[in-house]
Amino acid sequence: MTVNRSAPPGPVVPGLYYEDVGKAIDWLCEAFDLTEIYRYGPREAPAGAFLRAGEGSVALSVARTGQSPKWDDDAEMRPNPGVVSHGVSVRVEDVDAHFAHAHAFGARVFGPPETFRFGERQYTAEDLAGHRWTFTQSVADVAPQDWGAILPERD
Repeated sequence: MTVNRSAPPGPVVPGLYYEDVGKAIDWLCEAFDLTEIYRYGPREAPAGAFLRAGEGSVALSVARTGQSPKWDDDAEMRPNPGVVSHGVSVRVEDVDAHFAHAHAFGARVFGPPETFRFGERQYTAEDLAGHRWTFTQSVADVAPQDWGAILPERD
């Protein structure tokens, strides 16, 4: 396998669209303790960026029409506050401390961290573009079937 230092870490990298990528970089790094890997485009008005989120990453891109100017694609790729069509989940070491920081920063949070029967303690917050982020910490090792998950039948 080829290693590419320009590729963001993580097997799945969500992409989020913002009207102002530079403002989003600053806000996400400050409010949610993400780390900028790099940005591209003009420094004062970046077209996109990659941020480290735990052991993974998230791609930021400026709002636009179409994925590529080379494609026949007129999809509007932009935030739509008040409409949730996706979510981003990030594993953190201390979800309570993370919550306190995000809340103090002024992020819109939907309640304090809650411990779920599947062994995760989580809270969800919204960023400046209306994207929902769930921050999670494992607090117990629970077999999926112990909380009601249905495992696939295997031969």
